[in-house]
Amino acid sequence: MIADLDKAFESRVRLGIMAVLAVNTWVDHARLRELLDVTDGNLASHLSALERMAYVEVRKRFVGKKPNTAYKSTTAGKRAFQAHLDALEQLLKKDLRP
Repeated sequence: MIADLDKAFESRVRLGIMAVLAVNTWVDHARLRELLDVTDGNLASHLSALERMAYVEVRKRFVGKKPNTAYKSTTAGKRAFQAHLDALEQLLKKDLRP
């Protein structure tokens, strides 16, 4: 019953990251940290893991003279996250009564 759940989203932080990125195009690091209420290091490690899986794309640039790092969900990330949500929905709908 849980075979279709993606292990990449077992962490609440990764689940939160993907939820935010599912409804926003680019979100900068500071905004993600604020929304998810996590430390920079914790957020960075989870974003790195999602980037290695090609679920998240990173954009580094300067805004004025300040560095800015932003993230967006890739097409593969959107598909994987939606499949994970669909699997959760199917699991919730399972009626196991005899």
